[in-house]
Amino acid sequence: MRSYRELFRTSEFAPLFLASAGQTTAQTVSGLALGVLVYQQTDSALLSSLSMFGAAFAQVVGAATVLSGADRLPPRAAMTALSLLFGAGTAVQAIPGLPVWAVFVALLGLGVVGSVSGGVRYGLLNEILTRDSYLLGRSLLNMSVGVIQICSFALGGALVTVISARGTLLLSAVLYVLAAVVARCGLSSRPPRGAGRASVAETWRTNARLWSSAPRRYVYLALWVPNGLIVGVESLYVPYSPDDAGLLFAFGAVGMLVGDVVAGRFLPAQWRERLTVPLCVLLAAPYLLFSLSPGLPIALALATVATFGYAAGLLLQERLMALTPDTLSGQALGLHSSGMLTMQGVGAAVAGAVAELTSPATGIVVTAAASLAATLVLAPGLRGGAAAGEATDPGQGAVTTGQ
Repeated sequence: MRSYRELFRTSEFAPLFLASAGQTTAQTVSGLALGVLVYQQTDSALLSSLSMFGAAFAQVVGAATVLSGADRLPPRAAMTALSLLFGAGTAVQAIPGLPVWAVFVALLGLGVVGSVSGGVRYGLLNEILTRDSYLLGRSLLNMSVGVIQICSFALGGALVTVISARGTLLLSAVLYVLAAVVARCGLSSRPPRGAGRASVAETWRTNARLWSSAPRRYVYLALWVPNGLIVGVESLYVPYSPDDAGLLFAFGAVGMLVGDVVAGRFLPAQWRERLTVPLCVLLAAPYLLFSLSPGLPIALALATVATFGYAAGLLLQERLMALTPDTLSGQALGLHSSGMLTMQGVGAAVAGAVAELTSPATGIVVTAAASLAATLVLAPGLRGGAAAGEATDPGQGAVTTGQ
């Protein structure tokens, strides 16, 4: 499979794509609305950052307790139920007069149940597509995220102005419900990928097995840490330039979109390994220029160039799938998603705390420097054996790429 058009000829890819797009739209619009709402109520850069990305903190709890459900729940039922839960939680956050602490309680609750969402979605993608077309499919989903974020941040900014942050949250809840309807009606009923019941013990056993491989550890850390810290940088867009935050997010989404197109459609296989680390460097380096407190045009250009580096995540996910048995693909991708979102929460906390003590521009620079340092530390482990097409999985034997 060599074109995006061919993906939509594959049974069930279209409804999975649409359900994912609906969830992304709802998440993007509601995240911006919640960040604005909390900033208006508290005038705190830290709380605003955490309101946009703080649910990620709860991902680590979900990853340690309920993540085995990613391979042990029927995918269609799981996707439908999770979308409905997100819709209900988003509607709760829109209740007038709801205290800020209650907003964060709802946020953290959604984070726990949401830890299964990425594993269910991308594990199902791994079932619908063949192994050699997974990168193309994931590239298209990532591209759709970029396009949707461009539109949704602009839409969210307009909606917050026209109908208020709370009204925007309610509209986001409706979008989650629509995504649930698409998943329920468009996907076929499939059995769980893994045998046995989802449990805390099974979650721990599988996570330990995934973590036991040194090549996978480096890939996981490279997926989590540099990326998460840069999301912390982005969480400071609102306090850095409250009136232009939507534009900064939108231009960043453009850079991410272009990077995913290049990596997923045009980058030859022999270049993927060698470009992973440089792309991680690109993800952080432009933000160091925020030390000069650039005006809006330069800030938009820097955000666009930097977010091209998110393409490194696409290449690392392909490598993760090459190092993982198919029967563990859902939990492997769920662990990636949960760890990434958790680190995004950590990044938001770090960036927000630095900004609270200094300034938003300083918070951006310090957090970007930390991301760059993490990439340089991990770089040696991402070369050589970490990119091999086969890896030994303890208790499993050789795991082939399937290509």
